Amino acid sequence: MRQSTGGVAQKARELGLEIEDPLILDDPDQHAWDEEADLVVVGLGGAGVSAALEAVERGASVIAVDRYEGGGSTAANGGIFYAGGGTAIQKEAGEEDTPEEMYKYLKIEAGDVVSDATLRRFVDESVSTVDWLMSHGGPFNSKTWRKKASYPPLDYFLYHPDNTLVGSYARRAKPAARGHRAFVRNGKKAWGLGIALYEPLRDAALKLGMRFHRHSEARQLAMDTSGRVIGVKVLSIPEGSPQAKRFSRYIARADKFLAMLPPALPFAAVTIGIGNHYLRKAMAIESRGRVTRWIRAREGVLLSAGGYIMNPKMVAEHAPDYREGMPNGTLGDQGAGIYLGISAGGSTALMSKISAWRFINPPKAWADAIVVNARGERFVDETVYGATLGEHIGDHQGGRAWIIYDAAARKAAFKQARDPILVPFQRDVTLLNLLFNYQKAPTLEALAAKMPFDPAVLVRTVADYNRAARGEAPDPFGKEISDMQTIEQGPFYAMDISVASRFLPLPVISFGGLRVEEETGLVLDPEGKPIQGLYAAGRCAVGIASQTYVSGLSYADCVFSGRRAARHVAKANV
Repeated sequence: MRQSTGGVAQKARELGLEIEDPLILDDPDQHAWDEEADLVVVGLGGAGVSAALEAVERGASVIAVDRYEGGGSTAANGGIFYAGGGTAIQKEAGEEDTPEEMYKYLKIEAGDVVSDATLRRFVDESVSTVDWLMSHGGPFNSKTWRKKASYPPLDYFLYHPDNTLVGSYARRAKPAARGHRAFVRNGKKAWGLGIALYEPLRDAALKLGMRFHRHSEARQLAMDTSGRVIGVKVLSIPEGSPQAKRFSRYIARADKFLAMLPPALPFAAVTIGIGNHYLRKAMAIESRGRVTRWIRAREGVLLSAGGYIMNPKMVAEHAPDYREGMPNGTLGDQGAGIYLGISAGGSTALMSKISAWRFINPPKAWADAIVVNARGERFVDETVYGATLGEHIGDHQGGRAWIIYDAAARKAAFKQARDPILVPFQRDVTLLNLLFNYQKAPTLEALAAKMPFDPAVLVRTVADYNRAARGEAPDPFGKEISDMQTIEQGPFYAMDISVASRFLPLPVISFGGLRVEEETGLVLDPEGKPIQGLYAAGRCAVGIASQTYVSGLSYADCVFSGRRAARHVAKANV
């Protein structure tokens, strides 16, 4: 028995992660294992729970560990699951869709981030995946919202969560509503709804024999002399103990206050300070109240502990341009699962890839106007899905952009903000930015003088747009006339929608992770060879959602990649 000397642990510590280099066992049978199972799942979020349930359904034994309560970002999200090709819910809604049209659309978004064969497999499994979720109690509903929106009204549950209704996309692939939102009403909130899909899967897995250890942090992998991963060391707060109860209470309070206000908003420093206070109390319990346990994995360890967006040091290292964005994740998204994989020789890809969400519809008046860069030039069809707009701003425009609109659009935006059908966060964000986030001037030239724009460029940009809006010339970005309003009634306004916008925080998530063999989910080493016994899924790994995000695609990829790994483990167990 000896410790690996790969040196990954030191790098992990520099990033605030307590990851140890792997333990190499000459004779695994002589090691003091506390438990064993065919599959050990590290991180019981969307990918982990899907893998666990698939594995136990196929006769494999499963032990799952999670540093917190389980669920992760899957349980905390808006409850959107991306699916199509003719799901039962689509058919009930009268929504026409085929696997071929779904594939054609996703190929535009996913590009070459996965092979065509993998993307087709994902699409071909989509209908049966929804059936699988529903068979375990996943609640869906067919009431459909057919207009463009960042998020549907709270009493609609099937919608377009992507670019399918944008003209340039609709001309390449037939639009279909593929956003399956969990059928649950949670007051007026649009978050925390993913738990309605997560909990039925977790409960089904527990009923079939999954063992689940909450408050258990994976610190170290075990490997045999051939390089196969055979187990994991966890530090656990004793289950059912007073310490565990206090830890749960402190973490719940920390989550509540840390997520209460975006960091850029007034009073956010107060709520974040309170959240960090409870987080420190929880960490103090971990520092003195945990026991060490070794869990043997007869067939494999699955790393499914999320991405790294909640780790500021990793964001600064891999995606410094997005340091001022608003992290969109939960406390588990620290990158620990990724570094466990690296410690065993795993390789990564797309670590600098961040999805940034700049939603500007509703109010539709903003999307009917124009978005410009620091010179005052348009660069996109303003009706694109928010992650597409955020990608253009962050990756191609230096993180800086503004909406240019006029008095008529401002009046329309105020009116649209009062529409009772809006989700409260959409209304509140609209009003906040209409009231506080603008520069105003009587002419476009005067507005440009207050901004970094070239006055001549801004005037020309608006003139060109007005001609297209009147049908006198085609729009160079393919925007449809029905989504355009002339900008000619002064005064004129510029609203900051940059990465660092003070009143319009930019939600960001990480996309990069461990490279995996697409047929099995096994982690790949730098030479592209699979590391036996080590799997990765969800945002710990590169997957279908790693190129461009659309609502629900990450959740769907978690289920797809988790079940893929479980099938390989279960097949080996036969």
